[in-house]
Amino acid sequence: MSMLFLWGQHAHLIWESQSRNSSESMPCGGGDIGLNVWVEGDELFFYMSRSGTFDRHNTQLKQGRVRMAFTPDFFNGNTEFSQELKPEEGHIEITTAAGTIELWVDVFKPVIHVEVKSKQAVKAEVFYENWRYRDRLIRKGEGQQNSWKWAPPEGSLTAADGIEPGDKSILFYHRNPQETIFDWTVRQQGLEEVKERMMNPLAHLTFGGMLWGDNLRYRGTRDGEYAGTDFKAWCYESVKPARNHHIKIALHTQQTEDMALWEQELRRTVAAVSAADKKRSREWWKAFHNRSYIIGSGESTEITRNYMLFRYMLGCNAYGSVPTKFNGGLFTFDPVFVDEKQAFTPDYRKWGGGTMTAQNQRLVYWPMLKAGDFDMMDAQFEFYNQMLGNTELRSEVYWGHGGACFGEQIENFGLPNPAEYGFKRPDYFDKGVEYNAWLEYEWDTVLEFCQMILDRNVYNGDDITPYIPLIESSLRFFEEHYEYLASRRGRKSLDGEGHLILFPGSACETYKMTNNASSTIAALRVVLESYGQMPEMLTKIPPLPLRELEGRTMISPAKTWERINNVETPQLYPVYPWRIYGVGRPDLEIARNTYLYDPDALEFRIHIGWKQDNIWAACLGLTEEAYRLTSLKLGDGPHRFPAFWGPGYDWTPDHNWGGSGMIGLQEMLLQTNGDEILLFPAWPQDKDIRFKLHAPGNTVVEAELRDGEVIDLKVFPKSRRKDIVMNTSYIKR
Repeated sequence: MSMLFLWGQHAHLIWESQSRNSSESMPCGGGDIGLNVWVEGDELFFYMSRSGTFDRHNTQLKQGRVRMAFTPDFFNGNTEFSQELKPEEGHIEITTAAGTIELWVDVFKPVIHVEVKSKQAVKAEVFYENWRYRDRLIRKGEGQQNSWKWAPPEGSLTAADGIEPGDKSILFYHRNPQETIFDWTVRQQGLEEVKERMMNPLAHLTFGGMLWGDNLRYRGTRDGEYAGTDFKAWCYESVKPARNHHIKIALHTQQTEDMALWEQELRRTVAAVSAADKKRSREWWKAFHNRSYIIGSGESTEITRNYMLFRYMLGCNAYGSVPTKFNGGLFTFDPVFVDEKQAFTPDYRKWGGGTMTAQNQRLVYWPMLKAGDFDMMDAQFEFYNQMLGNTELRSEVYWGHGGACFGEQIENFGLPNPAEYGFKRPDYFDKGVEYNAWLEYEWDTVLEFCQMILDRNVYNGDDITPYIPLIESSLRFFEEHYEYLASRRGRKSLDGEGHLILFPGSACETYKMTNNASSTIAALRVVLESYGQMPEMLTKIPPLPLRELEGRTMISPAKTWERINNVETPQLYPVYPWRIYGVGRPDLEIARNTYLYDPDALEFRIHIGWKQDNIWAACLGLTEEAYRLTSLKLGDGPHRFPAFWGPGYDWTPDHNWGGSGMIGLQEMLLQTNGDEILLFPAWPQDKDIRFKLHAPGNTVVEAELRDGEVIDLKVFPKSRRKDIVMNTSYIKR
């Protein structure tokens, strides 16, 4: 039996009854498109989402909802009903006594397919449903879905879509004007003098698509309401009953002043659909699932199944124009089913659409290294690369020095989120700093993405030349900015040991107004060492701050700080992601003391959302603790689809919850220390498991633990077998 087949048996999901509402939907997708699919009241529904579909306010808008019904009734209640996700083939199959419906998305073309195969001729009704058939006032609280957050200007609207029904097809689109939140933010942040030099991703952005079928004809419109949101439906029906129906929806996104050009490119996609598309997409999904996996048994089955279901969700946006969003990705559903107090439209998600929170985003992308999903990391890397020029202009205009200043709550055009930047700022306050108790001086999160880029080269040998300017500019900012600040406080720009004085700084959003935050120092040191091309700057990085508490030496959050503002634990960042401390590394006891005895670390410990305690426990070889927390992380979520976690601190499905769960499980099974590959460094000996994961040096490791023994170990290339370091608890055969 092939491992791919085992994967499918382990992670496929079958529902034997219809769903109550969209919160009981099942994810399906490919390329950069996501569908939420469910059957309710004998009708098939699915929401359509696509990467990068931002309106003038930076809300990530869905592409609408499709509803299908059949005569005679295809579903007949729950008689012989089955809805199955087949992730190894990238599709959903719905089976009833009447026949089958298959939904899939082309990985290489932005096209959605619905294929109906009935045992008898049936009439199909297809409804394209859209709640943006009219301008919609952004209600109190609803601004959280866009860049205005809690304070949208009075009278702000989500503009209506253009919808043009034809005899056999319907065209739908949303088009941004020239003036958007980008222009307002540039004015707010005093950058108008360089506006013409700035990248603007929102002006005239147009997105939407076309739904068509060979056996369809237009019937008219009807009004309706779903989950408290009114909508208009454009209704199509079969010209004649048939046993086979094939509905297709092509999507297109383009930034253009010429609407005719957008439609021309969309029709080119429509014309390119071919019978060979399904086979190519199936082959992609099979290769995706075969390049890595984790399969548990017994009580570990749930966490490994959910690990792989979540990885499948990430694969649906493998080639997005923007990164997979931490706060729901492509799979948000009606918000009333997440929080009844936020009964807004299906476009709603908390913490914005075009706003990227770096602390959260990184957790979605770190696990792709060990999973071997190197091709899926481009969207995140390009996101930062495209913003580089705008962030360098911030440094130039505000402080007159070089380097790229990336914020934490960052817009897709590289400037701080306008709400977090501060709508009511004192005139005297530094224009380059957010007037915000959580985010002020938090500039170091870009360094994690710089390290990911460097690590992808180490893992897979990828050419990272296009990203070298990003890495160097991100590093250079810290050198130039903190020497700039020090030279304005006193005569010397460095301390007495020749080190940078990283003040004022921030250790995540938690320890504020820091002097030499350990998370920032660890980031600078490791990225500089990995890059290896800026030795003079490396000599300026101060040592990590340590402290003594109750006779134990541990990592300090910073040399000094003025207040605590959140519940992160940055004193453990030198463990992960920076790996200065860990299994097989020096001074492991210092890091373990920090995890086990630091009073803030203990107070902040929990498994939900973006919390990383499971990762740190694994990296420190605390097996029992790592298994406990990772089991909580990757246990079934609160919705019918088990990998729809959340809302946690953010929204549902919580992708940084899933990402941190993935990382923790990977670290329990495989870690590296220089050339050494540490096998099962924090996995319980009594729990059977099998995995295939990637390591640096184009290395792939497959191993199985059964009944306390490693019974199968494969290392590719074979020359790396000598670098395997086995946990001494296990017996090698």
